[in-house]
Amino acid sequence: MIYAVAALGALVGAVTGLVGAGGGIIAVPSLVYIAGVPLPTAVSTSLIMGALAPLGAIIPRLRGGVDWRTAGAVVLSGIPAAFAGTFAGSLLPDEIVLVSFAALMLVAGAQMLRGRHAGGKEHPVRPRLWTLRALGVGVAVGFLTGLLGVGGGFITVPALVALLGLPLRLAIGTSLVVTVVNALAGIAAHASVTQPDWAIALAFGIPSVIVAFASGLVARRLPERVLRVCFATLVLLAGVGTAMQAVLGIMTAA
Repeated sequence: MIYAVAALGALVGAVTGLVGAGGGIIAVPSLVYIAGVPLPTAVSTSLIMGALAPLGAIIPRLRGGVDWRTAGAVVLSGIPAAFAGTFAGSLLPDEIVLVSFAALMLVAGAQMLRGRHAGGKEHPVRPRLWTLRALGVGVAVGFLTGLLGVGGGFITVPALVALLGLPLRLAIGTSLVVTVVNALAGIAAHASVTQPDWAIALAFGIPSVIVAFASGLVARRLPERVLRVCFATLVLLAGVGTAMQAVLGIMTAA
């Protein structure tokens, strides 16, 4: 089991370094359906993973790869929203949470794959309501972090591109910063609800940080179109897999 988790950590690290998302998307379904971890424990464990993998991916992007103003605004509203998402998740059946998770992934992946969000210039002009938009993105991402146990990269990247006009490459770097902070807030929010499996989290985290750093270096040299297709494909595949497993669980329970 530990070796399988370490391999999963390396895979997630590679994906996180390339597209700025993927930790929670891959980890939560894998922990629930492959490792047999209960959903509440899987969510809290995934948050530990979600804080570790992006750390390695951020380092290659520190110079010019992060919009710090945007990251600050999104984080400011995202932290309290993570606590609200945790409370909401404790009231909902597991199947409803997983179906919602899958639906959001499918919508985000389809939009990115169609290339509808091309992004703005490298230093986009802020719209008049930029602050409200940024805070709104933070609320949505933070709530999903608490509810689903994901750092939010799969929804943060499309939101930063579509609503705030960031180029995809800059959105990825900014999303990584938001992901780490939101994951830490989610860990604190879940501390009173359930405890993570620390052995799994650490076995996952160590290889994920190393591989994320290496793949982050590679991502800096890839065309933006390649990054967009990789991101969208990952999200769509994970969304389909999660939806199938959730529907199967509902049918089995019935």
